[in-house]
Amino acid sequence: MIEINQIHKVFNKGKANQVDAINGIDLKTNDGEFLVIVGSNGSGKTTLLNLVAGSVLPSSGTINIDGNDVTNLPDHKRSQWIARVFQNPVSGTASDLSIIDNFRLAAIRTKPKGLSVGVDDTFKKLVKDKIATLGMGLENKTEQPIGTLSGGQRQALTLLMSIMDSCKVLLLDEPTAALDPRSAEIVMKTADKLIKDFQLTAILITHNLKDAYNYGNRIIQMREGIIVKDLNTEKKAELKQNDLYNWFG
Repeated sequence: MIEINQIHKVFNKGKANQVDAINGIDLKTNDGEFLVIVGSNGSGKTTLLNLVAGSVLPSSGTINIDGNDVTNLPDHKRSQWIARVFQNPVSGTASDLSIIDNFRLAAIRTKPKGLSVGVDDTFKKLVKDKIATLGMGLENKTEQPIGTLSGGQRQALTLLMSIMDSCKVLLLDEPTAALDPRSAEIVMKTADKLIKDFQLTAILITHNLKDAYNYGNRIIQMREGIIVKDLNTEKKAELKQNDLYNWFG
C-alpha cells in the first residue's frame, strides 16, 4: 500500500541551521496494516508522517501509495487516498458549522467541484447512526456548532468523518495528546475499530507507550531520522510493555 524508497529530508540545506530530518528510510506497509511509530522528540517520526501526507515533500527518494507515485504531489492531491487526524482537535473541522454540515463536507472531500451531497433525512440518519456508536450522546446534537464541543468529542467526530468519503490510508498524528484519559480511550478504540472494519492502512504517531503497546500490528522506533527497530505482527505480540519503556531507558 505505502512504499517509501530511500527518502531523505533536509531542512535549510547549506545553512548553519541545516537539519537532516530523515536519512535514507526504506519502508513498506501492507494493505490493512496498522503501523505504530514511536521515537523521542526530534527523531523524525512527524516529518516522516508529513512526507507520507504530502504536507512536506522529500529532498530525494520516492513515495508510492497504492501503486501510484505521489513523491511530488502536495497533500490536497493525495486526499483521494489519505485521510488524516491531527493532534489538535480543532484541525480538520469548521468550528462555526454544525456537526451535520461538517459531516457533509467530509462526505464530498474528494468529489469533483459541483458535485454535492444533500443533507436529507437519509444522510441525517446515516450520520446519527455513526455518531451513536461513540456512546457520547452526540447523535441528538447534530445541529449544534462543532466548535462548541469538547476536544475529545470533536476528535472522535473527526475520526468518523475521515471515513465518510473514500480513503485507503489513515494517518493519526498523536490524536490523543490533547485529550483527557476517557476521551483518549474512546478515540483510540474508535480508530482501531474503523481501521479493522474498513480494512484501512494506518500509521499512528504517538508518545503514549501504552497506546503503542495496545494498538497496531506493527511497531517501529525512530532515532535521528532512521528506523532503529521494526517489529512485525509476531514480534510485536511477543513484546512486553516494559520492553517498550526500555527502548527509551
